[in-house]
Amino acid sequence: MATLDTANSSQSPSFTLRVPQLKTNPFRRSISTKVPSFSHFPTPPPRLASQPSTPARQFPSSKHLDDHDGSGPHAATRCISSVLKKDGQILSVAASDGLVYTGSESNVVRVWKLPEFTECGQLKTKAAVVVAIEVSNDKVYVAYADCKIRVWRRCWEGVTRHVRVGTIPTAGSYVRNYIAGKDKMMKHMGPISSLAINASDDILYSASLDKTVKVWRISDHKCIETIQAHSHPINAIALSDDRVLYTASDDATVRVWRRNFCSGDRPHSLTITLTAKSSPVKTLTLTSDGAVLYGGCTDGYIHYWHKGFFSGQLQYGGSLQGHTHAVMCLASLGSFVVSGSADSTGRVWVREQDGQHSCVAVLQGHRGPIRCVTVFPGRVGEEAEDECTVCTGSLDGVLKVWRVANNAGRVLVQKSCEYFDLD
Repeated sequence: MATLDTANSSQSPSFTLRVPQLKTNPFRRSISTKVPSFSHFPTPPPRLASQPSTPARQFPSSKHLDDHDGSGPHAATRCISSVLKKDGQILSVAASDGLVYTGSESNVVRVWKLPEFTECGQLKTKAAVVVAIEVSNDKVYVAYADCKIRVWRRCWEGVTRHVRVGTIPTAGSYVRNYIAGKDKMMKHMGPISSLAINASDDILYSASLDKTVKVWRISDHKCIETIQAHSHPINAIALSDDRVLYTASDDATVRVWRRNFCSGDRPHSLTITLTAKSSPVKTLTLTSDGAVLYGGCTDGYIHYWHKGFFSGQLQYGGSLQGHTHAVMCLASLGSFVVSGSADSTGRVWVREQDGQHSCVAVLQGHRGPIRCVTVFPGRVGEEAEDECTVCTGSLDGVLKVWRVANNAGRVLVQKSCEYFDLD
């Protein structure tokens, strides 16, 4: 993979692999008014503001943490693990059944065991640059920069093993469609950016910078639909339990799609388009009940929409303000929402019963943009509604694990954590 500090990155001179410590910004927000295209990158980098800072726009906002006064937060936070491998930038992370999967610029997906967070396996291929990971039941789906998805099956036979079971699209189906002149309907023509799984309907979704979402049948790895979802690259997708698909794009919108089983070759139909205040949307996350949708944008805002009590339709709820650069990743668990940003920090937000949000913790310690994040319940391996464990992966190549307890007291921000180079 070509690194982001090559000649091609001249369009975004403020973005490098190792980002120096940010100077204090006299403005709370840096607003992007126009962002150049980065579609030639294998993985979409953050879109940082190319314009001088302007006064913050007035959105319905929530309570946020001021990094300097330390008077508002209500959580105790500390870094409990920090690991550096020689894999390059950490680009993707996923967690399931006591295991954490991390992908990077290398051809290795590392598997970590909870709660001790020790490496217990590797998934290797000839392809490199792991851009997205999704886990469902006993299957692990890994998207690479070559626009293909590799599939592994997890086996528990005393120890956890992973067996490679296929590639999407399959070589045979690709050849048949190429001969029939349908190759463009089979394989993404641009890097994959996000994955989502509907196991009950035997469906895997893949979003791409080629502006499409492809629908794959899991049983035979066949592409059954291509959704022309946006006019700009698609950065993220999210899927609710009621089969509603959300797509986020550089066109500064989030689109909502429903699947109609009686619609023939095009069963997915657009139901509504949500606007994100003219800023490209880089990442999405849903609450477990699907009641609140969060979208992280390149101007540092996290916009959210909630379902109306009577109508059931998504309504704009406001924005979470705190990051000074692009929001690159989001994750949610219970009342917790975790964000990672190109400002090299993560933030933990808590959704109150009245629908308002408070920033209860700032995760400081990375030396580069935080590219991916996942969150587990309570302490690692335990259940607790007022605690969570966060795993962050950064373009500095470091993987960190944080423990956050939402207590009535001051936040203990871990600003540095020694890491060990485990070759």
